[in-house]
Amino acid sequence: MNNSVNISNLSLIMALALVIIAMLISAHQKLGLSKDIVFAVLRTVIQLVIVGFVLKYIFQVDNVLLTLVMGLFIIFNASLQANKRNPSSRKYFWQSFTAIFISTVVTLGILTMSDAIKFVPSQIIPITGMIASNSMIAIGLCYKQMHTQFVDQRQQVLEKLALGAPAKQASLSILRQSIKMALQPTIDSAKTVGLVSLPGMMSGLIFAGVDPVYAIKYQIMVMFMLLSATSLGSVIAGTFSYRNYFSERIILEV
Repeated sequence: MNNSVNISNLSLIMALALVIIAMLISAHQKLGLSKDIVFAVLRTVIQLVIVGFVLKYIFQVDNVLLTLVMGLFIIFNASLQANKRNPSSRKYFWQSFTAIFISTVVTLGILTMSDAIKFVPSQIIPITGMIASNSMIAIGLCYKQMHTQFVDQRQQVLEKLALGAPAKQASLSILRQSIKMALQPTIDSAKTVGLVSLPGMMSGLIFAGVDPVYAIKYQIMVMFMLLSATSLGSVIAGTFSYRNYFSERIILEV
């Protein structure tokens, strides 16, 4: 396989028709999403163009410090978005940052030590983005589920506290359900990969002319790392955040 993929500017402009279709559907169904779609498209183009030039420079320089700074930048932004998705009135950025940072560093550490990837910008930065973004999504789901469960099960938690249960024991079922909800999309994706979907990394490698067998090996590695990262991130974030629903005197505040 030696076919190269070269998307011209004209091709991108013509692909804009796909966005227009989405806008027409929004207008026809009166969804009120046309402005959001336009804003999202503009942000996508601007952000990716800027990032493209930044990555091109970093890849050319091949500096360890710049690579680490870019990785921290990705983790910081992922943590910021995960924290915004927390509907609780008491939320702390450091909790999301710690969860995503640990899950990303541990996963990257195992991958580099096993020689699955090299510590070079062209590999470290994209993989960091994949890990951090999936951890961000999982943690956001964990936060939302936890808040919903605390609201719905407020009386049960109060009863457990009244019977002398500590905060963790009173919240254990909620914590487990929240982590389970956070991991479900990744698990479902792992079940259907190859049968329903051909994920981005695998498709990208195939487009680039890589043998599908090698592309599959990389995709298997990706699924392993995402299961690890989302599990670690969800457990750490959930363990931190359930405490936010209790005061220092172990009083439920929902």
